Amino acid sequence: MNKYVLMVSLVALLAACGEKSEQAAAPADAPKTAQQVAAPAAASAQGNDKAALVEQAKGAVQALGGTLKGELEAAMKAGGPVEAMNICHTKAPEIAKAVSAEKGMEISRVSLKNRNPEMGAANEWQVAILNDFEAKKAAGEDPATMAYAEVVDKEFRFMKAIPTGAVCLKCHGTDLSPEVTAKLTELYPKDKATGYKEGDLRGAFVVVKQLTQ
Repeated sequence: MNKYVLMVSLVALLAACGEKSEQAAAPADAPKTAQQVAAPAAASAQGNDKAALVEQAKGAVQALGGTLKGELEAAMKAGGPVEAMNICHTKAPEIAKAVSAEKGMEISRVSLKNRNPEMGAANEWQVAILNDFEAKKAAGEDPATMAYAEVVDKEFRFMKAIPTGAVCLKCHGTDLSPEVTAKLTELYPKDKATGYKEGDLRGAFVVVKQLTQ
């Protein structure tokens, strides 16, 4: 849990304890104070605050990226790129599902050149953001710094660009081993995610959360 979320949780806990104490001391038929009436609305506003949502989304991205990175590094040491592809094929969806449930946000990865046709294809608004990221990269901006956040029709949307690292080239580059090529053909016959160079925009993490009124 990051410091911001911990702070919010502690403040909410203290506020809840204070509210319970005031309610216990007041008569059952006493009218609610303005503070008590406003509390639910304030809590809802806090839950929908864009800055807070961005921090939560960043935490979700860090959780998914960190866990997946650890799994891939272990697989690379154990069996090389082919074993790492097995992790991407089997464990990555499970990790994303677990992090989504833990963080209360739907998190995934998308790309303009997706490998998994069922999970990696970007929708219309995600394609627009990925194209915007590509334009910024062409203008000299570092993909590692690129992010997008917006609230559209009661839906919070966040995207964080994924730059292509040197280790990624073993499965996504231009000079793939015969073993990797064979495994790609087996697992992803419609694969589009090759031909990358280090520093290219590989895709993006996507975080989505439906907001209350």
